[in-house]
Amino acid sequence: MAVALYDAETDLLDDARLIGSELATNAFTSGSPPLVLCIDRRGPSTDGLAIEITLTDGGCSCPGPASPPAPDEEAESGRGLAIVEALADAWSLTTGTRGTRAWCRLTRGAGPSSADT
Repeated sequence: MAVALYDAETDLLDDARLIGSELATNAFTSGSPPLVLCIDRRGPSTDGLAIEITLTDGGCSCPGPASPPAPDEEAESGRGLAIVEALADAWSLTTGTRGTRAWCRLTRGAGPSSADT
């Protein structure tokens, strides 16, 4: 992931790593093989930098939540989708017995251009 996000802002790289880790952990514990993680970088442009993270797996028999459930305060797990929702600018989860797809987008605004300095 660090190679795909070379020279990205540290906070964006940290958020992308955390989201990728959470999505992969969810797929590993709840899904089935194969697990595929894709990172798509768009930018920088006048609109800034956008990172899309998609993780697919072979599916599961349990339906995915429409929104992240609130974890029990004492629970040691169950916060992954809440973390994704908090950090991502947009996200979705589609589950099924033939495949599961988790997707999110992180964006960062464009910095000042050389004409602005």
